[in-house]
Amino acid sequence: MRSFFSFILLLSAVVFGQHKDTFSIETSVLRGNVLPHRDDVLNLVNGHPDGLMVSFLARTHGAQEWEKVYDFPDYGGYFLFQDFKSQPLGVCYAAGGLYNFYFLNRHLQLRISQGIAVTTNPYNKVTNSINKAFGTRVMDNTNLGVSYDNQKLLKPFGFHAGLMFTHYSNGRFKSPNSGINTYLLNVGLNYNFTDDKLVMNDTTMVKRVYREPLKYNFVFRTGVNESPIIRSGQYVFYHLGFYVDKRLGRKSALQLGTDLFLTNSLKEYIRYYSIAYPEKNVAPNTDYKRVGVFVGHELFINHISLEAQLGYYVYRKFKQDLPIYDRIGMKYYFSNSVYSEFSIKTHMFLAEAIECGVGVRL
Repeated sequence: MRSFFSFILLLSAVVFGQHKDTFSIETSVLRGNVLPHRDDVLNLVNGHPDGLMVSFLARTHGAQEWEKVYDFPDYGGYFLFQDFKSQPLGVCYAAGGLYNFYFLNRHLQLRISQGIAVTTNPYNKVTNSINKAFGTRVMDNTNLGVSYDNQKLLKPFGFHAGLMFTHYSNGRFKSPNSGINTYLLNVGLNYNFTDDKLVMNDTTMVKRVYREPLKYNFVFRTGVNESPIIRSGQYVFYHLGFYVDKRLGRKSALQLGTDLFLTNSLKEYIRYYSIAYPEKNVAPNTDYKRVGVFVGHELFINHISLEAQLGYYVYRKFKQDLPIYDRIGMKYYFSNSVYSEFSIKTHMFLAEAIECGVGVRL
């Protein structure tokens, strides 16, 4: 799953990093509301979800080039407990990796975290048919947070407060998969194991120019997903992409390209739809292939980069989904021209597939 790959990448940063970081532990209390994005979510939550997040952080000090470029971010792991105050949803336990980025003299913190979640009460046709949010026990967990941060409020203790957005979904690996989004107040304390803030120089760093000519990317993505019809069967999909990117500097590149989607679960869904809704006049052999064009942005960190794309279908014969799609993913570069990729493709808030891919950049 995408979340598992993301966790492995973040863990590798810890293992292979130069051990010149300092460490801290952080505890946050969460309380908020569900962000309803579908009608079948409205009747699931009757209270205010709350939770607890414990994070283990390595604070960077410039031992590597990317640490200085991003103003000494943190990286590490987290454990999240979240109670949705709903018997059908139960509670979720999540663990994974995170990055903290800092702005405004390090008092504004942006957190990006990604991991794997386990729910205590997934969908069951007999005992829990109302839960259309969690179709599987194991899911993806994504969290975004913005906080005021004061790491030296009362040495060695620090304080933070802000907002956090959490998302749980299985990427339609199996239906149902409405997913759950929550927004929460986030208040907590951290304990720093050392007060040292020594800025280090990477003596091996060589200044280089990052602007490049146009590069051509070929990407093959695959995985398994299911149509919106519950227990209709899981099928392999093949998504092929070609795009041109232009790197603008150390951090960013812009993208323009096209996708070909060969989604076998959609082929089966078209057959089902033609029988279930004869008044719609959909032929069972309607072409299931889709072609899209997209624009995107890639954010380079170190060997890892974050990617976001927004696309529009220029060819699709079966028009039950939105004509606009988006993709959010993470890449790991084995070299300047070969990379692996995990991403999630959605139609706005509705996930269609978790993609595992490999690509070349020429």
